[in-house]
Amino acid sequence: QVQLVESGGGLVQPGGSLRLSCAASDTVFSIRVMGWYRQAPGKQREVVAFINSDGNTYYQDRVKGRYTISRDNPEKTVYLQMNSLNLEDTAVYYCNRADSVKWSWGQGTQVTVSS
Repeated sequence: QVQLVESGGGLVQPGGSLRLSCAASDTVFSIRVMGWYRQAPGKQREVVAFINSDGNTYYQDRVKGRYTISRDNPEKTVYLQMNSLNLEDTAVYYCNRADSVKWSWGQGTQVTVSS
């Protein structure tokens, strides 16, 4: 079973930045479409961004222009650079495959945007 370990979250002021990392213990990580997801209190988990094996990316409208997803295949890691954070970005952030198959979810990393 693939393990996912997210890190990099924290408390940040509005307008601040964070960089999240997600390490996956997958032997064929390089071919996976990988995504970042988030779940705010009282809301359903939603996709934030994903990146395919060619490096093509997708972002949900609310983060477009502020977030950047990237990957390091030899390190089996996917990153999420988050800039211009606002209060609505507060959530637990998770990574996982972005296709129809999902691995077991990791513990996520908490991002709190607060003044």
